[in-house]
Amino acid sequence: MRVFGQTLFSTTMTSDTKPIFDTLAEEGSAIDWRRLLTEILNAFDCSTGSIHTLDKDSQLLHVKAYQGIPELLLPKMTIISIGKGMAGVAAERKQPVQICNLQTDESGVARPSAKETKVEGSIAVPLMLNGQLHGTLGIAKPIPYEFTAEEQETLTQIGEAISRKIVS
Repeated sequence: MRVFGQTLFSTTMTSDTKPIFDTLAEEGSAIDWRRLLTEILNAFDCSTGSIHTLDKDSQLLHVKAYQGIPELLLPKMTIISIGKGMAGVAAERKQPVQICNLQTDESGVARPSAKETKVEGSIAVPLMLNGQLHGTLGIAKPIPYEFTAEEQETLTQIGEAISRKIVS
């Protein structure tokens, strides 16, 4: 177990994810959403991603940062309903949702327009803390890829650390 601020994390943290947890453990500092997303994408060797936070009143997910998203998709992903698309489904289920190849997927989880991202291996993880949803994190690679159980666990712990920062 590792201690960050007042939080215990039981993860096999790598040198790639340490900067993420260090950033989130900084006391009193606001989240630099773009920097945080860039650190996450670099740590997981991904080209595309987004972070959304949940508006408690409207129950809609609002984008805080994105990278690698084509401009034509921005209007569709700026505000997301729970249950719609990968981020919305991850939020609804309160568990990670992944697709090995978004370009050939026929599950119906991803929206048809998501293929415009040109990514393949993708995952959306809910930002959870104490059973409460605070948003979603989505990352993707330009190749077919299935995120390992360890990667999913690390992303879940990153989501928890983000949630702690949101509520503090």
